[in-house]
Amino acid sequence: MELVDILRWTASISGMIAAAMVSLNAGARITGWGFVLFCGSSVVWVTSSLLDGNNPLAIQNVVLLGINLFGVYRYLWRKPKKQAATA
Repeated sequence: MELVDILRWTASISGMIAAAMVSLNAGARITGWGFVLFCGSSVVWVTSSLLDGNNPLAIQNVVLLGINLFGVYRYLWRKPKKQAATA
């Protein structure tokens, strides 16, 4: 098995696990870590795509990396706003 194949399988499997974590709706922490895993998957996809010369897939995953970084920010870094007390 070549390095590019190992990278592709790693990216594919980690992406599937991340999708399951996000879709579980098991709370902000699990969802946030799903987005972290998505980020890792995107980085591996970009790497394997560039090694393979598949520029469209690399560009797609650079964009997805940005979206997933926003998910990490939203679920793990951002502090929730305190809701105003209702009368």
